[in-house]
Amino acid sequence: MVTKEEDCLPPVTETTSRCYSTSSSTPLAELETVRSLEIVESSSSLSPVWLLVIFCIINLLNYMDRGAIASNGVNGSTRSCNDKGKCTLATGIQGHFNLSNFEDGVLSSSFMVGLLIASPIFASLAKSFNPFRLIGVGLTVWTIAVLGCGSSFAFWFIVLCRMFVGVGEASFISLAAPFIDDNAPQEQKAAWLGLFYMCIPSGVALGYVYGGYVGKHFSWRYAFWGEAVLMAPFAVLGFLMKPLQLKGFPSSDSIKTVRSIEVMSPSVGSETLKNNNRLQVDNEIEHDQFEVSIETSKSSYANAVFKSFTGFAKDMKVLYKEKVFVVNVLGYVSYNFVIGAYSYWGPKAGYNIYKMKNADMIFGAVTIICGIVGTLSGGFILDRVTATIPNAFKLLSGATFLGAVFCFTAFTLKSLYGFIALFALGELLVFATQAPVNYVCLHCVKPSLRPLSMAISTVAIHIFGDVPSSPLVGIVQDHINSWRKTTLILTSILFLAAAIWFIGKINLNSFYSNDESFLVQIKLFVANLCFCKGYS
Repeated sequence: MVTKEEDCLPPVTETTSRCYSTSSSTPLAELETVRSLEIVESSSSLSPVWLLVIFCIINLLNYMDRGAIASNGVNGSTRSCNDKGKCTLATGIQGHFNLSNFEDGVLSSSFMVGLLIASPIFASLAKSFNPFRLIGVGLTVWTIAVLGCGSSFAFWFIVLCRMFVGVGEASFISLAAPFIDDNAPQEQKAAWLGLFYMCIPSGVALGYVYGGYVGKHFSWRYAFWGEAVLMAPFAVLGFLMKPLQLKGFPSSDSIKTVRSIEVMSPSVGSETLKNNNRLQVDNEIEHDQFEVSIETSKSSYANAVFKSFTGFAKDMKVLYKEKVFVVNVLGYVSYNFVIGAYSYWGPKAGYNIYKMKNADMIFGAVTIICGIVGTLSGGFILDRVTATIPNAFKLLSGATFLGAVFCFTAFTLKSLYGFIALFALGELLVFATQAPVNYVCLHCVKPSLRPLSMAISTVAIHIFGDVPSSPLVGIVQDHINSWRKTTLILTSILFLAAAIWFIGKINLNSFYSNDESFLVQIKLFVANLCFCKGYS
């Protein structure tokens, strides 16, 4: 199984005391300055509850943006006229830039391009740079890009800005969940993840309302500018407060401090011996030291980035060999294939099958309520039965199977009210998988691979899940020409997701059978180490 890599890392406080002991050659003034800075930083750290609250708000804003750009108030429509000559005015982004439906769809695709490319990049950089600071960088990119969306003067410019919105969101998606997992109480880890992922459906719903209101009463541009104003304080907070550290990652800030002192201390020490006075240093020498430290800093950053990208292939190989991760993501892809198609085709299918007059409102209300309640319930139930990978697989397979039964049966009914009741129960169960599936992603790998695990999971469920599902379902409908049959075929894929997660549960022990020789070697090493210490 996965070892606790953080146990092998020296505590930060111990490292600090060794590096800045009184026996070192570091000048006393620098020593006191470093210590005072550490005291100031430690006082500005967040409590775990406040960290969860802030991350939930950020996640809410991220998905509010996704909902807002899809709303009628922001997305809008082009000018159109009916047979009687009555015309509707152009509104929103589509009307302002006179976009075709294909061009309008490119806005969503450009966002996904930025998100999917940047997610593994930020996950790899987290090994060389402080992950909390990387979130600050991502939120800054997000804020500037959203401001650019509101200030767009051409179609190509807003497409570029939407791509960078995806880049900014990528850092948060990859790194936020590991922070929550580290800071959550042991008995509430899944519940905290449930609270975090509950912000997805509620954020999209809030975006629909926000975008519709602002776009209708003001302008689609103000919707983007308002989002940027709301996100800006959190982007600033990512740089001002003490950087939190993920388990399994060395403290990058302490490494940078040590390197700086190592470069400066020999020259400062020799100057002290010559002059016997630390306060009298020539300006030329200070200038040379400053240039050396800048060059060293540039070199260290370049080396860090290079190591991050060279280590990416090695980490991907390790991740690919982690069978629990692979099975979990395969089930997640199948699940997201159905959910993505539901969100796109659901209202149209409901209107054609049951002649719903308010299909958008009915499907929207069912999805929002079931999404919030189901996501929260999944996390609390997993904690209740003790959050472990086997229990997570039990909940994933069981909830998905029952949800598939209810949803499949719902589409066979002729009664509208019977359909709504069963479909709501089905979605409630299906959404209960959000906390367990992400819990497995976080805990089936060693701590240093958690950001990459979350990033690759995000990339996979979009590339192979919701992105191709909508057009593929459209092709099936074109051939069958029956929305009832099409939705039944689509819903049956949920049974596949349940089966994959069930396989993960029953084969969990065999997944680690290849690691027995490795575990035996570890035990022998520890035994020999203890034996040697007994004779030392």
